[in-house]
Amino acid sequence: MTQPALLLLLQDAAPAVVPADTAWMLVSTALVLLMTPALAFFYGGLVRTKNALNTMMMSFVALGAVGLVWALVAYSLAFSDGGAWIGGFGNAMLAGVGLEAKGTIPHLLFMAYQGTFAIITAALISGAVVERMRFGPYVAFIVLWTLLVYAPVAHWVWGGGWLMTKGVLDFAGGTVVHINAGLSALVAATVLGARKDHGRQAILPHNVPFVLLGAGLLWFGWFGFNGGSALTAGELASLAFTNTFLAPMATLVVWVLLDYFRTGHATAVGGATGIVVGLVAITPAAGFISPLSAIALGAIATFPSYFAIAYRSRTRLDDSLDVFAGHGVGGITGALLTGVFASKAWNSAGNDGLLAGNAAQLGVQGLGVLSSVVYSSVMTFVILKALSAVTSLKASTRIEGLGMDVTQHGEEAYGSGEGSILVLPSDDAVTVAAPGVASFPNPATR
Repeated sequence: MTQPALLLLLQDAAPAVVPADTAWMLVSTALVLLMTPALAFFYGGLVRTKNALNTMMMSFVALGAVGLVWALVAYSLAFSDGGAWIGGFGNAMLAGVGLEAKGTIPHLLFMAYQGTFAIITAALISGAVVERMRFGPYVAFIVLWTLLVYAPVAHWVWGGGWLMTKGVLDFAGGTVVHINAGLSALVAATVLGARKDHGRQAILPHNVPFVLLGAGLLWFGWFGFNGGSALTAGELASLAFTNTFLAPMATLVVWVLLDYFRTGHATAVGGATGIVVGLVAITPAAGFISPLSAIALGAIATFPSYFAIAYRSRTRLDDSLDVFAGHGVGGITGALLTGVFASKAWNSAGNDGLLAGNAAQLGVQGLGVLSSVVYSSVMTFVILKALSAVTSLKASTRIEGLGMDVTQHGEEAYGSGEGSILVLPSDDAVTVAAPGVASFPNPATR
């Protein structure tokens, strides 16, 4: 994604497609798309066996539902000409989006690259509501959220909107992606309420190797997330790439040390979480700060998210997979530290931060944080309340107990034997027959 000065540069005269830049952006688009299946494994491993498939499907479905709404409408709202608050419909239905140059890459590729960001941002929210939100209302929610929350905030920061003109620095999505998703996750978890077992029994990850696999693939894809946000295959991409390499290393080390000194164990889930938090925190700063600053940023960012997770576990809030602590708190920390560490010596199109003598940039970053926090929180609440007026958002206690896999999808992530569960039609979503018990459909229900 582009910082303000670079996006203005893209709009200047004589655009021409550069093959090297196009090749890098093709690779980056594929890398970012991979992050959504990676998120599915990360989230899927953290839930109970009976909900693993549903949790993974909440990420996978965004590839279709959000991807299509992005191409048809949301891209235009985010990036076509408009006012300070929202774009227009000039590129709706991909009108005017062809092989012409957008900067130094084809316009169509720019649209696709931005679409991968919209997809994973919506999917991130699912981690706060897994194991209890019904699948249909969830799909409706992420479609509406992409149109009403993601697209406007993307326009504010990257599409020529009011935060862009204020000079907010967000290289690859600290505000647009992580704060947006993190605060929306917090609101969604609050509106839905807790799982029936929350606070009453231990809810443990069913497959920690999946969590590690997901974290590793997320880190791999994040090189396209941050490095591709330069939109060119030059020095700026190299800086963002290297900072994405270094910052999570520092977060991983500090997180594991905190785990060890607090509990006596260096946990795998903690290490994977530390990697993701480091990636989140470096995202807004990746193309604006030095590599040494990236290491410092990654180390510092560990503490707010680590202790936010520790505190949340002692409250009644059921943010199932700590999306707010990881992405909301991590995004806020990274956005503010961008205002501390930013240096024009490393990116002349950016601004100096506090350590380079420009304390005002920290205030500008705070404005970006505050506006995203307020807008995403309010609009997410409005969307969920509107949906709840026409349908039930939360699964019944009985459905929760049976598990979201078989009740929402008619499938199991893991079979315990041939025909382990028989799913039959009924008025109450499903009827589940125990293994070895003969069951027959009731003709009246057909």
